[in-house]
Amino acid sequence: MIDWTSWMDYGFMKMALAAILIITPLFGLMGTMIVNKKMAYFSDALGHSALTGIAVGVVCGIPDTNISMVIFAVVFALLLNKIGSRSTVSTDTIISVFSSCSVAIGLAILSKGGNFSKYSSLLVGDVLSITKKEIGYLVIIFIVTILFWITCFNWLNAICIHRALAKSKRIPVQLMDYVFAVLVALIVMLSIKWVGILIINALLILPAASSRNLSVNMREYHVFSIIFSVFSGVMGLILSYYTNVATGPMIVIIASVIYFVTYFFGRKWKE
Repeated sequence: MIDWTSWMDYGFMKMALAAILIITPLFGLMGTMIVNKKMAYFSDALGHSALTGIAVGVVCGIPDTNISMVIFAVVFALLLNKIGSRSTVSTDTIISVFSSCSVAIGLAILSKGGNFSKYSSLLVGDVLSITKKEIGYLVIIFIVTILFWITCFNWLNAICIHRALAKSKRIPVQLMDYVFAVLVALIVMLSIKWVGILIINALLILPAASSRNLSVNMREYHVFSIIFSVFSGVMGLILSYYTNVATGPMIVIIASVIYFVTYFFGRKWKE
């Protein structure tokens, strides 16, 4: 018989659980706005740019790659926003160009001399290796994000509904775009090592997309998204322990199942 509490006997599992309980509510919360603003490609590009951030750290001799990833991601996010707002080319095209370029540069630098194998774990992540220092980073970004959300949500929502109208109401649209992009960049970079480059975007999009299938108002949209995100994270961690599967992919599998269930039964729920 399986002991469903045995995973709590290990310190590294408790650390992983703490990280998941801190970051998954942010995935659920920020994901709602990412879906509303149609920024799925943007968050995906940020995830792939992590390789370049690490490469920059290696070239510059920065021992803590979290620092180089965060700095590069912030610059990358601001640059994308700046060019995207002024270019006549579609935003998706610009993001694809920047994403492809950054990934290629990162891979070229990190694979020099055949050393890429030590960075391959970043592709699927490893939440079990998270440290107290990294949890500290997550706590800081959690507090900053919640404060930003409480103070600026109405502005963000107004921008999503009608950008021109928001400008006419003297809402700092451009500033909000920049701040939101930077926050997404920070959340993505500080969680990429345990989630994985290949699937980070799924954790931002799937809970919000699932919630959209069920919710009938903004409150439900946020609450369901957070619940789905936290549930996927915790269950993914527990099931990965018993099935000996990487945690990141297991979380995404559960989030995907939730999405398909809500997709097929969402209409009946709303009725």
